[in-house]
Amino acid sequence: MRKETNMPNRPVSSRQGQRRGGSTGRSGRRPLLSDNLWREATDRRTVQVGIIGMGYVGLPLMRTFCQAGFTCLGFDIDQGKVDQLNSGKSYIKHIPSKLIKEVVSEKRFRASADPRTLRECDAVIICVPTPLNKTRDPDMSYVESTTHLIADHLQRGQLVVLESTTYPGTTRELMKPILESSGLKAESDFFLAYSPEREDPGRTDHTTETIPKVVGGYGPKSLKIATALYNAAVSKAVPVSSCEVAEACKILENVYRCVNIAMINELKMLFDRMGIDVWEVVNAAATKPFGFSPFYPGPGLGGHCIPIDPFYLTWKARQHDMATRFIELAGEINTSMPQYVIMRLAEALNERKKAVNGSKVLVLGLAYKKDVDDLRESPSIELIEMLRERGAKVDYNDPHIPRTPKQREHNLGMVSKKLSAKMMASYDCVLIATDHTSYDYGWIVKHAKLVVDTRNATQAVKTGRKKIVKA
Repeated sequence: MRKETNMPNRPVSSRQGQRRGGSTGRSGRRPLLSDNLWREATDRRTVQVGIIGMGYVGLPLMRTFCQAGFTCLGFDIDQGKVDQLNSGKSYIKHIPSKLIKEVVSEKRFRASADPRTLRECDAVIICVPTPLNKTRDPDMSYVESTTHLIADHLQRGQLVVLESTTYPGTTRELMKPILESSGLKAESDFFLAYSPEREDPGRTDHTTETIPKVVGGYGPKSLKIATALYNAAVSKAVPVSSCEVAEACKILENVYRCVNIAMINELKMLFDRMGIDVWEVVNAAATKPFGFSPFYPGPGLGGHCIPIDPFYLTWKARQHDMATRFIELAGEINTSMPQYVIMRLAEALNERKKAVNGSKVLVLGLAYKKDVDDLRESPSIELIEMLRERGAKVDYNDPHIPRTPKQREHNLGMVSKKLSAKMMASYDCVLIATDHTSYDYGWIVKHAKLVVDTRNATQAVKTGRKKIVKA
């Protein structure tokens, strides 16, 4: 870890903050208490940005701020990640190591596992997980422990922003009291805001820099300062009237997708019974230039947002004596899709006088969506576990995930198998769970005995259609 004395010099002092009436710290640094000083420092890129959580949200955010001319500190409790980043190596596919090496060598970025380094930051942005617990209630332990950590080192004039997706009220009801336990007060001693992340790994048409950034402040000063900071790094900051509006905005975005995907998943099961191809139906409906937005079915929801975030709102709704029936029904349908896929796979094997028990199954694609290395909430994991429970011998291939990492609730202990014609033919069934563009689906169908396609990946394959079962 680079020592503080090796941090780059900044032409405008930012602040070695004053706590509980203490001194202003290092000579030449002063509190950034006024929004005018903040605006000046933001315009001159002398604000140091600290980002807590160097994952699929934090790392792209660091890239965005560094490319905009800011100096960044990346904090993570995983020393392994810290060491990789400081040596110029990336562990996320769409963030190249070349970029990490460049910002590290130019002293625009360093990573640290020492919470004391947060004192040097003018803005501290939280990008930590917000999962569900076993009863599908919000697990706020990561946000809560991170906020306590910040409170232990909170400085006068600092801006604290939460980006993790959560229920409306988190910033005001959970974070503010913890931060104020430091003896400093929001809006007068430090600034507090919420700005939801809008990452979509794998997309090239939209990036962190080009996606508008919704910003809600605890008060008018916090809103002005946070909006100015994001406006300096992204294409457009969109200020809203409160943290709660910004928090609800993110939930709405994901509820919208969750409910619409559930509807299409339900129609997939219905149309299958009717002998109708749901993908053809959706593509036909999408030709209407108004009043319709296409959503597509799949083997289940994946990623950190859609399978989880809507349930934060159902939990909050119960506190207001209201049931969110649309969200809960959508959740039931979407979480049932892996069972539907296994049922279709079992039917397909049965038609070939095979049982799932004892069959060899190759799962193609472990990531939750195509062309990424992101495993979070991937339905492929549940599919593999369900097949194993039913006695199948399961392997997988994913060009982006060479081996399965240990996760909070899963540890498959598997290594990606190399594809060959002989190997493909040795399996009783090939299950396409993720439609990576690198796969040659014509070649897969040619050499496989049976293909169960959950993504309509084989739509362009002309020969061997009798081998293909859609699920």
